[in-house]
Amino acid sequence: MPKPNRLRPFSFVLAVPDLARNAAYFRDALDFRVEWPEGTGWQLLSRRDVRIMVGHCPDAVPPSATGDHSYFGYLHVDDVDALHEELVSRGALIQQPPADKPHGMREFLVATPDGHRLMIGQDLAARAAS
Repeated sequence: MPKPNRLRPFSFVLAVPDLARNAAYFRDALDFRVEWPEGTGWQLLSRRDVRIMVGHCPDAVPPSATGDHSYFGYLHVDDVDALHEELVSRGALIQQPPADKPHGMREFLVATPDGHRLMIGQDLAARAAS
């Protein structure tokens, strides 16, 4: 029997109409580091263990036109309120402020200039234990 391949996360991949604008937003508003500053057509952005690749796709359907399909990820954090405050102070596009949800998470929603959406949450049970 063949040994199973272990899948490891690498990055989210987003199609964007304006590569420079999106790289600047991730850098300035979301505190990501631009890993490929001289990249053409692609940029790799990272914030600790999270990586996002943005590809220049000027003719793609804008994420803002895809409704619920514009969500691209969910990140767990240790302190959702602290991250929310940080991102607000940096000018991030917050679509929903932190709120406790019935499924046991405290979450907020952040968007990109083109309308990609990323949910960020903290487990309420872990929060209560800390």
